[in-house]
Amino acid sequence: MSTEIDFYELLQVERTADDKVLKSAYRKLAMIHHPDKNPGNPEAEAKFKQINEAYACLSDPQKRAAYDRYGHAAFQQGGGGNPGGGGFGGGDFGDIGDIFETIFGGGFSSGGRQQARRGADLRYDMEITLEDAFHGKDAEIAVEVSQSCTPCGGSGATPGTSARRCNLCKGHGKVRAQQGFFMVERPCPTCHGRGEIIESPCKSCRGEGRVDAEQKLQVNIPAGVDNGTRIRLAGKGEAGPFGAPSGDLYIFLHVQRHAMFEREGTTLLTRCPISFTKAALGGEVEIPGMDGRVHTIEIPAGIQSGKQLRKRGAGMPVLQGRGVGDLVVEIQVETPSKLTARQKEILREFQATETGEECPQSKGFFDRIKDAWTDLTE
Repeated sequence: MSTEIDFYELLQVERTADDKVLKSAYRKLAMIHHPDKNPGNPEAEAKFKQINEAYACLSDPQKRAAYDRYGHAAFQQGGGGNPGGGGFGGGDFGDIGDIFETIFGGGFSSGGRQQARRGADLRYDMEITLEDAFHGKDAEIAVEVSQSCTPCGGSGATPGTSARRCNLCKGHGKVRAQQGFFMVERPCPTCHGRGEIIESPCKSCRGEGRVDAEQKLQVNIPAGVDNGTRIRLAGKGEAGPFGAPSGDLYIFLHVQRHAMFEREGTTLLTRCPISFTKAALGGEVEIPGMDGRVHTIEIPAGIQSGKQLRKRGAGMPVLQGRGVGDLVVEIQVETPSKLTARQKEILREFQATETGEECPQSKGFFDRIKDAWTDLTE
């Protein structure tokens, strides 16, 4: 034992600290006292060794249990061996590799053979109509994507052959090199981190284990989708290298503008022009809905432009739920621009009978102007 300093105090953690807290504290302290950051400082070098020794003990459940019960005596003569598993030159270098990756960058994982990466996720943008969004649909898409090579089954080796274990790294995918007192792990330069070497590459994929090809996929678009809705097709993304799992394909929906309707959530909005006589006398209009039915909208007498009338249950369906939104009809009163002589005569007769009470908003507006003018002239 190089020192009798309490391991928990050394790592600045509570005795109840879990593995995550231990690892975080170890990384922080190891980076602070790393010899490369403190060149020529023997105290930092000694502290760095102590930190590694403490973490090697506390990160091992069996060693930690023995240490919690007997303290440093658990690892003295007859007590179970060195807590560091043979000191700095042996034991588990996984977390030291993590420290090096944090400080210097790198792409290797800690401990054992480097695992094959999962294939990348892909994005596909798809345009649909508002009718498609209302009713839902099944669509077929074609996507150019790397897929697992069929002849070799994704292994990258010629059918009937297999990859052999790399002699340099013994199948671990990493090699160790001594730099001063510090042991460094790097991806194996021979097998590039795979741990295996393909001596007879597959002719179809040239040893890559995957090939680019077009795949046709069926996509179910549920009723009620909106602009930006994302549909996930699990395992339909890019194939992983050398038989690793494929990524996912995400389909982003873009709903085209509609000639008649605008959408706000589950509400459908449309604008309906009516004549000024219908606005004055009232009546009804018929609006064809997205559901294929004709909806009758009652127009109350005296309605004004901009008034919105609501038809319950005639809007968009709720996505993956129950219920339907509403149809909202915004009224726009249209002033006639082409009148016959008789129509003009009738309107003049009507104008002659006006008292101002027929249009209270206009009367109120001009009354306010009159009052304001009177105040200015007094």
